[in-house]
Amino acid sequence: MSETKQATPRPPQRQHGPGPGGPGMGAPTEKAMNFKASGLRLAKLLSPEIVLVWVVIVLGAGSVALSVAGPKILGNATTVIFEGFLAGGVDFERLHRILFWVILIYIGSALLGLAQGYILNEVTQRTVYRLRQSVEDKIHRLPLSYFDTHQRGDLLSRVTNDIDNISQTLQQTLSQLFISILTVLGILGMMFSISWQLALIALVSIPLTAVIVAQIAKRSQPEFVKQWKHTGDLNSQIEEGYTGHALVKVFGRQQESKAVFARKNEELFEASFRAQFISGIIMPSAMFIGNLVYVAIAVVGGLKVASGTMTLGDVQAFIQYSRQFQQPISQLGSMANLLQSGVASAERVFELLDADEQGADPEPAATPDDDHGRLVFEDVSFRYVEDKPLIDHLDLTVEPGRTVAIVGPTGAGKTTLVNLIMRFYELNSGRITLDGTDIASMTRRDLRSRTGMVLQDTWLFGGTIRDNIAYGRTDATEEEILAAAKAAYVDRFVHSLPDGYDTVLDDDATNISAGERQLITIARAFVAQPQVLILDEATSSVDTRTELLVQRAMAKLRRDRTAFVIAHRLSTIRDADLILVMEHGSIVEQGNHAQLLEAKGAYARLYEAQFAAPIDEVEPPIDPVDPSAGEAPTTFDAPGIVPEPAAPPHRGEELDDPDVERS
Repeated sequence: MSETKQATPRPPQRQHGPGPGGPGMGAPTEKAMNFKASGLRLAKLLSPEIVLVWVVIVLGAGSVALSVAGPKILGNATTVIFEGFLAGGVDFERLHRILFWVILIYIGSALLGLAQGYILNEVTQRTVYRLRQSVEDKIHRLPLSYFDTHQRGDLLSRVTNDIDNISQTLQQTLSQLFISILTVLGILGMMFSISWQLALIALVSIPLTAVIVAQIAKRSQPEFVKQWKHTGDLNSQIEEGYTGHALVKVFGRQQESKAVFARKNEELFEASFRAQFISGIIMPSAMFIGNLVYVAIAVVGGLKVASGTMTLGDVQAFIQYSRQFQQPISQLGSMANLLQSGVASAERVFELLDADEQGADPEPAATPDDDHGRLVFEDVSFRYVEDKPLIDHLDLTVEPGRTVAIVGPTGAGKTTLVNLIMRFYELNSGRITLDGTDIASMTRRDLRSRTGMVLQDTWLFGGTIRDNIAYGRTDATEEEILAAAKAAYVDRFVHSLPDGYDTVLDDDATNISAGERQLITIARAFVAQPQVLILDEATSSVDTRTELLVQRAMAKLRRDRTAFVIAHRLSTIRDADLILVMEHGSIVEQGNHAQLLEAKGAYARLYEAQFAAPIDEVEPPIDPVDPSAGEAPTTFDAPGIVPEPAAPPHRGEELDDPDVERS
């Protein structure tokens, strides 16, 4: 065992600026957007729906073809009326026939458009469904270190806001994109069939609009990246402020929390305003160019009618086509707004999907022949940061049925040790074996199914108390759930709740006390019946009397099982078979409670620090005679009341008040 005494680094925290949630809570580093690569990757998400995409294109082409043919045929009706007026009589039979076909054509165009929209909606929602599924699967493959270095609110924003924005972008742009492109091509064909001179005038608008769109898009792209980045930052602030709402009030930091929110809200406002304003210039600019072209077509077309080279119906149809021609071009320009926003969101989601995953489980995986729970650390070394050792060359053997307590100052590596057992982090060197099998050769699911863990921070989901206990083992029977609840003393308080075990907990389980939440998590570990039990300050939230009862229940649970207990209150681990004292990632002492006290080493110092008040650190009383000392201390004048000095509890004793929860 290494005795190296080096500064103990903490796990890598969120590498951002300070925020209200404490050090390390802030915004991720902004990354330049690769619009083309991210856009192509977004388009590739549609590849599984390629058949339906072609159906959408065909239906769209049919709808546009009929829609484009309408003005030309309607122009013939205008010509019939104009010529009949000049000849002194209108051919109403021909006029009715033309109008009938126009109505039929527009009805057919609308029906094809509806069918296209229905199928396109299915394509889009299926694509987004697969994307959400990919993100969910990815989250379960990410190592714990990823969540240690990323804001929870920003991660939630990527999974919700960004994917919703991608869905909206695909839904709106795909439909408009197909229709707009096909409409432009169809209208151009009809224009050239009527007058190639007027068609060339209309074509002038395309390169002018393209130049404007390119210049504006170049400036709005980075603004959309900032918009969604600040959206994630604001979500992180809201999530942190909500979950820590009680502490914000306790320490009177409401104004600071409001100030941080206001600043982040202002940043989001400014980024969103710039992004939307800059990209919003596209459509008005395109419409301005279209209006200029429209005036030119009207003037030239009027001159051609006056000269007799064009009929009035053809000019009317051409002017109608010119208006329809500008509409899809303007839509293509406005779609640049949606596309930039959607691609910015897609890049954030792709960044999550491309994150480094935890190593794959070995194939074939090993399985321990025995199920006793014998754990052996063989020359184990680990560090969170490459050049800062935390655990070096650790050797330890824990026999089945033994309870090992791990104590030491904050940052000594206690929780890290049990995290290595669970394979939340991988070793840098050495190995850990469970019943003779290297845990690295086992699947994580198999390893963790043999291990039960109760953390200091309780986690309960929105559901009944029964469901939360049964979460420890999905096939647990009702009898096993009740037995676990009684063993963890959940049964003591659950009957006072309105619905007993069917009481529904809210998302943060705030409708029960902190101690009751902890008891439920302990019952969850009981019902799992693990080979290895890990208790990380598991009784810190319960009162002293309940803690004593839970310790008795845990003693039963620990029989024939290996148990690791991390504790700061040394009175709770005096009956442990082996106590490991860790400092700077190394085991500096080991033995039972009596042996370590007799050794008068690190454990004895920790023990004395907890149960003996250091006299030299107590402030001297204020002398009431000395006028410079301020006010005299408060005295008790009521008869029969004599204040007694507060004395520390005797060694090994704890306050025994079942109504007081310990934090």
